[in-house]
Amino acid sequence: MGKADLHIHTIYSWDGTCTVEAVLKQAAHIAELDVIAITDHNDIRGALEAVELAPHYGIEVVPGCEISSADGHLLALFIQKKIPTGLSAMETVLRVQELGGLCIVPHLEAKYSHGMYEQTVRDALKDRRVQQTLRGMETFNASLFDKSSYGKALKFSQELTLAKIGSSDSHLNWTIGYGITLFPGHTADDLRTAIESGITASYPAKNIAFALILLGWLRGHFLRRAGWVEYNRHPDAPVRLERMPSLARFSGNRVVAN
Repeated sequence: MGKADLHIHTIYSWDGTCTVEAVLKQAAHIAELDVIAITDHNDIRGALEAVELAPHYGIEVVPGCEISSADGHLLALFIQKKIPTGLSAMETVLRVQELGGLCIVPHLEAKYSHGMYEQTVRDALKDRRVQQTLRGMETFNASLFDKSSYGKALKFSQELTLAKIGSSDSHLNWTIGYGITLFPGHTADDLRTAIESGITASYPAKNIAFALILLGWLRGHFLRRAGWVEYNRHPDAPVRLERMPSLARFSGNRVVAN
């Protein structure tokens, strides 16, 4: 079975603490994943950068994005262009469909996570076009404060025969791979086939206390504001904190050069 983590953030997200290179190093050489998806908040640049660098690390990358729709967050996978924010859930899914992608519902109804409500998903899935593209639901997310979301999502995914997705929702290097999606095969194409066929499984590789993740993120966030980020100079080199002047300041989701 292949292992994938389909919800990972880099410094192209306002709350990310790791460069693309650091994510690839951790995912491929430490977590030993076959496939990852880079899903920065409303930004596709990190995902496209990761696709280019991935062969040097021996891992496959699915380009994606975590989109802020008017109805909550939605993961878009297998896309190459940015999707507008603020559209309804249905409109967002249809935009992803136009780009040949798939959609995953993350952190269903989870507190403080901008998850979609169950009824919103039900209403969207009444449209046959949406059914073709919205194919999975996160049934494990290692970074959630609201753990009760897991049960809701699992029950809902079974009722609607959506693929079960496990992810880290990582904003920190060391949490990558803490939640994974198991699928037959080992490639990104195999993963897509498994999601579309609904034959994936979510797996909690590690279920760590939210407080520890929050403390780690606060440290990384303040370091980033000071210009320090997790970086990997070369696939054979270790990940380490480095001061990067071009990343010392940021505004929203946009990295701003000094």
